[in-house]
Amino acid sequence: MTPGTAEAKGQWFTLANAITAIRLPLAPLCAWSILDGSVVTAFVCFGLAVASDFSDGRVARSRGEMSRLGGLLDHTSDALFVSAGLAALASLGVVPRPLAPLVLLAFAQYALDSRVLAGMSLRTSQLGRINGIAYFALLGTPLVRDFLGLGWPRDGLLWLLGWLLVLSTLLSMGDRAQTWWFSRKVHDSHAARK
Repeated sequence: MTPGTAEAKGQWFTLANAITAIRLPLAPLCAWSILDGSVVTAFVCFGLAVASDFSDGRVARSRGEMSRLGGLLDHTSDALFVSAGLAALASLGVVPRPLAPLVLLAFAQYALDSRVLAGMSLRTSQLGRINGIAYFALLGTPLVRDFLGLGWPRDGLLWLLGWLLVLSTLLSMGDRAQTWWFSRKVHDSHAARK
């Protein structure tokens, strides 16, 4: 823990964490709005979630509020927001049904193999980071399209992109599992030598 961080000061209720937490109630509201056909509400929820995601880290760094809890809250909020929205889109046939549950499974794997429950910081992978951005992009594309009244991209293209994201999520999960497996073998090998 670095001196000057929110953890070092024992502060959990910070402005940065409050900005992050905005995404938690937005998740079910956005999903409901998608299902209800409330285009404006869904678009506004998405816009607020993106603004929250862009600003929370900057606020945390500028105010000395960085913490493992803040990182976990940020990634949890992202996973819940995009999975709720993608589940709503899946129920409308816009994206593949397996995508939303895979987002949650990938996040759970990410948190567990980072040993976040033992107080460790989250460790991201390059593909996982790209997937995280792609989840938001795939969710936002039909919301922005419908808000602006555009005819493109069509749902068929979003469906195809969704399947590509399913595949890249599975690849990312496989990569994390393989990395974890090999790191355990190395750890066990070192422990056996002692």
